[in-house]
Amino acid sequence: MKTLAVCLALAVECSTIMAQCIEADLLVAGGSEAAVAAAVQASRLGVGRVVLVNDIDRFGGQFSNEGVGPADERVLMKGRSVNFPRSGMMLEVVRAMRAYNLRAYGMETPGNCWSGTDTIEPGPAARIFEELLAPEVKSGRLRVFRGYVPEAVHADGGRVTGVRFVAALGGAPLEVRARLTVDATDWGDVIRLSGARYYAGVDPRGRFGEPSEPEEIGPTERQEMNPITWTMTLRETAEECPLVAPPPGYEPASYTRRDIWRDSGIYRETYQKDNPPTPYSQRRLVDRLHYGFPFGTEAIQLNSTGQDYPLCNLPPRVVAALERLEPGASRKNIVDMTPAQRQIVLDDAKAHTLGYLYFLQHDHPKAETRARMRRFALTDEFGTPDRLPPKPYVREGLRLAAMYVLREQDVRAPDGTEPGWAPFRPDDAAFSFQFHIDFHPTRRFFDVKGKPDAWHARHCGTRGWNGKTHRAFFPLRALVPEKVDGLLGAGRNVGVSSIVQAAFRLHGQMLLCGQTAGTLAAQALSEDRAPRAVIGDPASVRAVRRALVRGAAGHPGVAIVAWQDLTPDDPRFEAANLASLHPGTTSLFYCDRH
Repeated sequence: MKTLAVCLALAVECSTIMAQCIEADLLVAGGSEAAVAAAVQASRLGVGRVVLVNDIDRFGGQFSNEGVGPADERVLMKGRSVNFPRSGMMLEVVRAMRAYNLRAYGMETPGNCWSGTDTIEPGPAARIFEELLAPEVKSGRLRVFRGYVPEAVHADGGRVTGVRFVAALGGAPLEVRARLTVDATDWGDVIRLSGARYYAGVDPRGRFGEPSEPEEIGPTERQEMNPITWTMTLRETAEECPLVAPPPGYEPASYTRRDIWRDSGIYRETYQKDNPPTPYSQRRLVDRLHYGFPFGTEAIQLNSTGQDYPLCNLPPRVVAALERLEPGASRKNIVDMTPAQRQIVLDDAKAHTLGYLYFLQHDHPKAETRARMRRFALTDEFGTPDRLPPKPYVREGLRLAAMYVLREQDVRAPDGTEPGWAPFRPDDAAFSFQFHIDFHPTRRFFDVKGKPDAWHARHCGTRGWNGKTHRAFFPLRALVPEKVDGLLGAGRNVGVSSIVQAAFRLHGQMLLCGQTAGTLAAQALSEDRAPRAVIGDPASVRAVRRALVRGAAGHPGVAIVAWQDLTPDDPRFEAANLASLHPGTTSLFYCDRH
């Protein structure tokens, strides 16, 4: 219980700065899928005062705000391409996606999509995440605040005690004092402001001993990360409706590099081994053409290499704008930029995406493509003036210097070795995951076709695509800072190397990571101990894993060991998962019949 003096001091501080002051057991910062999962899970597990603070109105991360409607889940297991087994909140969200599609289109998977079995449009996706939050808000355990940006972190003796937020559109600040804080923001701003150590950019080989990383890094590598992409969601129209004018700085030569539109008929229909994917098969959300839905329902999402925006060796106009704000700003990693500096980069990335659409509609060399793309319009369901998502697709940002950092050796199968289960099996494994090490082009080269301002994105060094990844385990320690207490990472802001982040950034991993952070937070709060103390106690770790596997409030449990043939609905699911992690039963890691 707080002393009267502390309460009076807090009241004086709040009245002086005219801030709205909230006391919480758990503060979750961010609007990503991981943020929602953390807040909802903690509330379901009985944490009484959960506060969720987002910088914009909508929640849902990749599913909604970043416009990545197809859920990337395809992995290689025993020589076959399969969907990674769904569990926990990922299974819950996919079931909600399918229920919506069944109501809207009469089938659960209307996308006929190459990159993922299940697809969802951004508007319905946002509603799914509101529906996840609603029961917890109604219960009184969860309070949600929208339109607040982290400005400062309060700490006492190496322990985070709260966060001060400023109103994004003006107004009174928000002060949240919390026993524990989870950072699931886009760029890890709470972690950065807290003073906790973190990484950003390329890891030198000496840091984690990763064989694919360089021995030394220079200024470019300090900025170099998996690029952002401002996606587009387009819906078919009856009449031509092209963009009327190109965005500022448009240069057609920037979009002439071959990508998924190469040599492909615009109507080529489905995922076929002998055909390259087209916009209709790569990330299609609703396939009106081949399933016979009513006209106007056809929807595609463009998340192409033509839109990728590297975060290093920035375009000259961006460099000039950043240097005007602060000398040296153009050489910062985007994680370390101020909000105003970061916005300059994001605005140029958005213009690059609009330029891609203009190119497809006006300057693409194929008349067939130009004509067809003129009958697609940007959807209005994001509620933004330019009809683009409110946020870019962020593949990599701040990475927490955690108690344990997952490395390339922990997830990747050696060359010539068939992917299976990773040999790294931590005592505090919370869930398993698998995806390719998937870097989009991380750098740009200029002077394309004699145009000094034109550029193309390109892969560099070992930062490309590698499908030889094991099914790996995410440890609880990767959520906890090395030294700072009162703080957990979630989503992308956790203890992983840059290489591992390329495989960890997908929809399912983000949801399960948030759900795990919410579970660890609930256990730590119930014991009134720091998360690192919980992780140091085998009995407490077992309690966290039981809560994950069992699920909360009747919802699906999390697969610590994800088998293709054992779902959370199976009555053996809990026992098999818990037994498989018990010393002396490692053979169960190989019980998968598929």
